[in-house]
Amino acid sequence: MISEVARSVLAEMESSFDAMRTDMDLVSQYQRKVFARQVATEQQHKERFVSDRAFDNLAYAADHTPIFADMVEDTGFADYMKWVAGGIVFFLRPHKSLLVEDGVRAGVDWDSVVRIDGMVKLLLEMYRVSYLPIESVSMQERVRAVQFVLDREKSSQRVQTMPNSVSATASMAKTNVQTTSPGALVAKELVASMDLSS
Repeated sequence: MISEVARSVLAEMESSFDAMRTDMDLVSQYQRKVFARQVATEQQHKERFVSDRAFDNLAYAADHTPIFADMVEDTGFADYMKWVAGGIVFFLRPHKSLLVEDGVRAGVDWDSVVRIDGMVKLLLEMYRVSYLPIESVSMQERVRAVQFVLDREKSSQRVQTMPNSVSATASMAKTNVQTTSPGALVAKELVASMDLSS
């Protein structure tokens, strides 16, 4: 389980979101560091992992800084998005009823949440990342959706390792599940509901 790196970067910078609100250089530095830390942390994991974050801080960079274009034009960004596309991505949609002040961010604004959600979806589509959208507000249904996908992928892997597993391979091709995926990316509120966070 990869915990959210943004908080640790914020603590290391000895700053706050309130301070960054009016300092473009500071918030730009912060967003660059968050993204670099996320990529480095993911790539340390040779086996499978769960992360409640991936490239989504780029949506915040687009919303709050002038450096978004520079970040996506970086030569390593396209390679990173291919890395993400090789994983199992669950895209949890926001709901007003789930908005909670976390004591770190400067406030929860629904319009901002919807704007960020739209930008994340745009990036998923632009970089051809296959994802499962999860719309339900029910935590039990969210957990069931994730368990269903992961259980199916696990059973497909078991069958694929057996001799003469042509039918399993064909089935996997239809469902577009990749057995070599580097990780499963799960939105924060779902991870919390599954008690996977440390």
